[in-house]
Amino acid sequence: MKKIIIIFFVLLLLLFIVLIFGINFYVKASTKKRIINDINNIPNVDCILVLGAGIDGNKPSLMLKDRLNSGIELYDNNISNRIIMSGDHGRIEHDEVNIMKNYAMEYDIPSNDIFMDHAGFSTYDSIYRLKHIFNVKSVVVVTQKYHLYRSIYIASSLGIDAYGYPCEDIKYSGETYRNLREVLARDKDFLKTLYKPKSTYLGDKIDINGSGDITND
Repeated sequence: MKKIIIIFFVLLLLLFIVLIFGINFYVKASTKKRIINDINNIPNVDCILVLGAGIDGNKPSLMLKDRLNSGIELYDNNISNRIIMSGDHGRIEHDEVNIMKNYAMEYDIPSNDIFMDHAGFSTYDSIYRLKHIFNVKSVVVVTQKYHLYRSIYIASSLGIDAYGYPCEDIKYSGETYRNLREVLARDKDFLKTLYKPKSTYLGDKIDINGSGDITND
């Protein structure tokens, strides 16, 4: 009897592992064609979405800086004249989005073309709000490639025509941990998209065709 129980739990564990990596494979396989490396092949969209990636004091982290540079490149190539900076501004002392906006303005992007999503506490939150607050129907998501699969999958599941533009492929510290964590994050957000819970915070609708300064604080 004890042997049967052990076999049962081993099989259960194997099934769990297969499920985890099976979902991970599906998310990547179903979105990889939407990741476009050549900027000339990216269609025009409603907006460019730059996802937050932490700050160092009052400056963007290295990872975030690379995302911002890629977002600016898309803007300068007329992929869209609207950028949404989505990040964590849950505390006064932690303000990703204003730092992101200020960085873009240093590269001569007008303030009214830059929107801030102050409640982008997670990838799911950022993209849920993209649809339900900003009413975006098409987007180019800017982040590192490993993160794009999940971002595009969430967007597509919510009915957004989404493409991904990966940042320069460089090595960041903690890469192995991040890649393993991302496998679980893909599984988590795959399940979320099945029942589509509301974002942590919603709020008033924001017209993406208006001025980004309406999101200033």
